[in-house]
Amino acid sequence: MATPIDRPLDLAAVRKLVRRFPVTAILGERQSGKTTLARHLAVDHAFDLENPRDQARLRQPQLALEELRGTIVLDEIQRMPELFPLLRVLADARPGRRFVILGSASRDLIRQGSESLAGRIAFFYLHGFRVPDVGRRAVRRLWLRGGLPPSFTARGDDASFQWREQYVATFLERDIPQLGIGIPAATLRRFWTMLSHYHGQVLNQSELARSFGISDMTVRRYVEILAGTFMVRLLPPWHANLGKRQIKSPKIYLRDSGLAHYLWSVRSERELLGHNKLGASWEGFALEQTVRHLGLAPEEVFFWGTHAGAELDLLWRRGGRSFGAEFKYADAPRLTRSMRAARADLGLAHLWVVYPGDTLIRLERDVTAVPLADLGKKLKPG
Repeated sequence: MATPIDRPLDLAAVRKLVRRFPVTAILGERQSGKTTLARHLAVDHAFDLENPRDQARLRQPQLALEELRGTIVLDEIQRMPELFPLLRVLADARPGRRFVILGSASRDLIRQGSESLAGRIAFFYLHGFRVPDVGRRAVRRLWLRGGLPPSFTARGDDASFQWREQYVATFLERDIPQLGIGIPAATLRRFWTMLSHYHGQVLNQSELARSFGISDMTVRRYVEILAGTFMVRLLPPWHANLGKRQIKSPKIYLRDSGLAHYLWSVRSERELLGHNKLGASWEGFALEQTVRHLGLAPEEVFFWGTHAGAELDLLWRRGGRSFGAEFKYADAPRLTRSMRAARADLGLAHLWVVYPGDTLIRLERDVTAVPLADLGKKLKPG
């Protein structure tokens, strides 16, 4: 049995929210570690809404919950969305009581939670392991296998690959139907696999529709399903008033590198290093790690690009200033023409180039190449 891996950064963030809000929602894909993380809180009562026994206990939810004190965990909350209005009543009735709700479907949970619990709920997005969780020596394993705990801790790359194979099958055959989505598993698998080959590219719905033989609206629906269940990230474009033709469609990434590699049939680091999507794989992996390190919400991150070819992989704003990051799989990154254009056109306060090396390199006064393993020391969230 694998040794459990502590997640101090995520745990500290969740504890802070639990202290401040009567309801804290921990959202993320299945098997990302939400339940394990919640167990490290000072929990007084816990309900798993996939467990028939707990479902029976909550047939009369107000009677079951209203007298409970302390911290109460409700796991797989998407199975009982009718609890949201009740949570508002219960949160107001006893101010010292805390609810921690866990869910695997983001879109509906956010809508329902925001409407029913406005001002009472905080959202925390938990995905797979971060680089600081596993240590710098395990960065390449994290990249290959992804951050889902059972995949990362498996006894060997083959075992990890097989776990991801079963994970994808379960997600498509059980989880998607449970969300009320009536798309055949084989159809969504083929679409997801095809979409994986657009990883790191600007989303072209019409091209996908022609390739798959479906309408643009159906492509949009399938993409929204995968985004709403945390499988893909749609990174929106940033529009600056530059008098240049800028890209207006989002870029698409598979959020977990291990699942991307499974869909590409990449089983080992050797196969990854020889794959034609090596650079895109690194870009997506490093982007997710950077966004999580900075604590940026989905609506705070962008990419930027022009039709003339200038591009910036990641753009965010803090304190009224713009910052950027590029992700390069290279031994010694160099300042490119595209980086110079992004820095000048967007007025970047600083540009970081995140790469897989082990040495900090100052490319110019306001441009720094930083090893991914050193993000926590060199790239400050504030």
